[in-house]
Amino acid sequence: MIYSSENPAIRLRALEPEDLELVYRIENDPTFWRHGATTVPYSRYALRQFITDCTGDIYRDGQVRLVVEFLKETERHETQWKAIGFADLVNFDAIHMRAEIGLLILPEYQGCHHGEAAMNALCHYAQSLHLHQIYAIIAATNKPATQLFTRLGFEASAPLRDWLRGEDDFVDAVVWQRALPTATTAAM
Repeated sequence: MIYSSENPAIRLRALEPEDLELVYRIENDPTFWRHGATTVPYSRYALRQFITDCTGDIYRDGQVRLVVEFLKETERHETQWKAIGFADLVNFDAIHMRAEIGLLILPEYQGCHHGEAAMNALCHYAQSLHLHQIYAIIAATNKPATQLFTRLGFEASAPLRDWLRGEDDFVDAVVWQRALPTATTAAM
């Protein structure tokens, strides 16, 4: 488990077979497709196979998908962890020690700073993997994401013209980068 140091009610964990319905819901919702590379629905069979085949080893798989969980109180005043989205490291490059990051929080949990806590935990995890840097490609029109990445110390580095398909036409995107401190630079 990877806990958020900023918010102990948020953690990241490995993908489990029990997450199939959450993966199915997110991967098959066309409103999320514009943020990623998915353009077709996935079957439960294909997603079950994906979960089964994931080793959790970024060097072997070239990616890591983590489940974002939120510690919530039940009606009986008990606490339980609830899966609310995914945090991804994808397009891992072992030579240059970088990876693209992705985050998706279910709409009903957005606006509560869960994404910021999850992203902080993901950045710490990426640092523990000795990555040199992480990056994201974000639509220039996505103001909540650009504000989040600015707060998290990312820098806008490269504009990409007509990079993403929007509702009616193509929209510009921006590459956001963040260098991660190494063990030697963190100790200075």
